[in-house]
Amino acid sequence: MNTFFHLPHGTGRLARFKNAYPWRIVEHWPQRLSVWLGGITIALCAIAFAMATEKAFSLFEKIVAWHPAMAFVIAPIGLVLVAGLTLHFVPGAQGSGIPQTIAALNMTSTQRKGVLSLRIAFAKVLLTSIGLASGASVGREGPSVQVGASLMLRMAKLFRLKGPLNERSMTLAGGAAGIAAAFNTPLAGVVFAIEELSRSYEARTSGTVLTAVILAGITSLALVGNSPYFGHTDVLLDLGRGWFAVGLIGLAGGVLGGLFSQFLVVASQHGLPGPIGRLARQRPIAFAAACGLSIAIIGVASGHTTYGTGYQEARALLEGETMPWTFFPLKILATLFSYLSGIPGGLFSPSLSAGAGLGATMARLLPDTPGQACILLGMAAYFTGVVQSPITAAVIVMEMTDNRELTVPLLATSFMAFGASRLVCPHPLYKALAIRFLAHKSGGSKKPVRTDLSDELESSPPLQPDK
Repeated sequence: MNTFFHLPHGTGRLARFKNAYPWRIVEHWPQRLSVWLGGITIALCAIAFAMATEKAFSLFEKIVAWHPAMAFVIAPIGLVLVAGLTLHFVPGAQGSGIPQTIAALNMTSTQRKGVLSLRIAFAKVLLTSIGLASGASVGREGPSVQVGASLMLRMAKLFRLKGPLNERSMTLAGGAAGIAAAFNTPLAGVVFAIEELSRSYEARTSGTVLTAVILAGITSLALVGNSPYFGHTDVLLDLGRGWFAVGLIGLAGGVLGGLFSQFLVVASQHGLPGPIGRLARQRPIAFAAACGLSIAIIGVASGHTTYGTGYQEARALLEGETMPWTFFPLKILATLFSYLSGIPGGLFSPSLSAGAGLGATMARLLPDTPGQACILLGMAAYFTGVVQSPITAAVIVMEMTDNRELTVPLLATSFMAFGASRLVCPHPLYKALAIRFLAHKSGGSKKPVRTDLSDELESSPPLQPDK
């Protein structure tokens, strides 16, 4: 036998050849190609997703403009259709998609199939679009995380990746690329992966995440351009009197966002109380119809400003248009009913829109502070209060408004809101829902939410061994 090929690593000509840098590039081409293709594919899907949702909501707006009472027909029927399809055919597509992606990071390869797959990704895009065509107050950013994770996981399976570039790191990279492409904010994608999806930045994962996010960002920028969603703002904040606004808006946004999240956490643990809870448990389709009717009532009461993602309303406020102070609480209610109905859809853009309404309302109490600055601080504060990811919130608002001058005030407001939110909602929303999802998958539907959610997700073993 020729023993040349059995020399130990680090000795002999073969070992030197295998360790040579050009050969190592060729040797690892499947891993690199999977990340490159995955990042580009995620960006293309995110752009198509954005176009589909915009067309869907535009259709709803045209019908309601023709006859406002049509909202009382479209919203209940649409939510019944989406909730029924989700419940009976794609149960893994319900809700935001971020809790499912976080849970998938702690699942076995077999279990991930019910949460992250091409079927789930397609259903997420289709059903979220139908939900927006029905007037639901949902966003596409959370669903884009699950879509991105599903696509990247498919790449991992296609190229049979093992070792450092495993399914878990590819899932994390896909979720980050999804949020970067959805918001057209590459930096926010990286921060989101660190702060929300993983909570720990592992060296073996960082290169994968960065590569996927950069490629998704470049593709998105190349196709849709570098145009911030909320336009360009160059407002400044005085370091004297302006910091009073930072504290006040941060506190208000954190408490209100935390109360919203705490309600959803409690509802996920114990269900809704009274007859409403019995209706939701025993007749979920009828409950979805009731939620649709509530969304229509709120929409009419708000002057048709609480439907959809809320991007238009937030941009209008930033451009100087005025809205009644009731827009903020009504947008929160519309988002709450949309989420409780069980349809696919995220909380990111509705939370930013509601935060803009909060900032506009607070600006009336702070006449010495620029109104545009109050709106930006309100967006970061309420968003942080809901998701409890302060750096992500500040970076998203900064990138979506192309405003670097307010970076420090935005960060200060976000951390103020984070502290206030934790006082009323000790369990971060997405982590609590992920733990609940994991408990349901393992059969322990009564398992309580733990206090240290991030540690549990990072350190606990898979629910079942791989077969």
